[in-house]
Amino acid sequence: MAGNENLHRANRQKKDEFYTQLADIENELKHYKEHFRGKTILCNCDDPRVSNFFKYFSLNFELFGLKKLITTCYKNQDMDLFSTNSSERAIYLEYEGDKNGNRMPDIEEIGVKYLKGDGDFRSQECIELLKQADIVITNPPFSLFREYIAQLMQYNKKFIIVGHQNALTYREVFPLIKENKIWLGYGFKGGAAHFINNSYEDYATSSNHKEGMIRVSGVVWFTNLDILKRHEELILYKKYTPEEYPKYDNYDAINVDKTDEIPMDYDGVMGVPITFMDKYNPEQFEIIDGIGRYSMLTGPTPETVGKYLTKINGKPKYARVIIRKRK
Repeated sequence: MAGNENLHRANRQKKDEFYTQLADIENELKHYKEHFRGKTILCNCDDPRVSNFFKYFSLNFELFGLKKLITTCYKNQDMDLFSTNSSERAIYLEYEGDKNGNRMPDIEEIGVKYLKGDGDFRSQECIELLKQADIVITNPPFSLFREYIAQLMQYNKKFIIVGHQNALTYREVFPLIKENKIWLGYGFKGGAAHFINNSYEDYATSSNHKEGMIRVSGVVWFTNLDILKRHEELILYKKYTPEEYPKYDNYDAINVDKTDEIPMDYDGVMGVPITFMDKYNPEQFEIIDGIGRYSMLTGPTPETVGKYLTKINGKPKYARVIIRKRK
């Protein structure tokens, strides 16, 4: 819970410097290698000189058969990972592979170029770099996640990005989930990530604490690249009973408290936890809606205003994804 509170505080204060560990990048991106060949990769929310995303792709440039690697930073001229972004100009790096035969990204092989503005991904010059990219891969600021996703969709870009599972419930994001335009990747071990961060105290238990890092639960990878996981079928074993699966007071669906307890013999509409999305196979299930206080698709309507859609016997549940099995 403390990690989540730090995340909420970061969103309020716009201190989003949650830098991703190399091991977490490797663990996720090893599943996407077939998508990288011949592609231009853009990491547009990093300090490219210390970014683990830049390190990962530059060291594996020839192995993946990349065309080009571009990374941009936001007003960060210092090697300190946690600069105050106070420099007047930002830079971007371009790397097009090994030139001297040592199969390493040497400094003279990396093109360092200055941006006219501050390097904000929403600026026109950064949008021009975005247009060059085939796949965008980065850890964007959580506080700007809505805007970041909207931009990727506007320019029809493939992507693999870090976000929080709460973003699944955003009205700007959930319709994209429902329409199978974005989905979850393989994820972080245990559903939590250790980010390099020096803005907040880490309240993780001693067994989970890592010096110089902060543990944040509920962190996921979002993507629109096809992966094997997306086609794995969830094995169902429980049988439906009205007592174990009551209906919501204000929404015509039964409640399922755990993804692995979805009844195998119920073909109607069900509400499942948002963690279900980690197991979602669009060939097995159809997403109908998402509910909390209101619908994640429509927001409050004259029919639902003042009602909590996940209430059962007057007590609300956490947010639910409304699904139905495909026959």
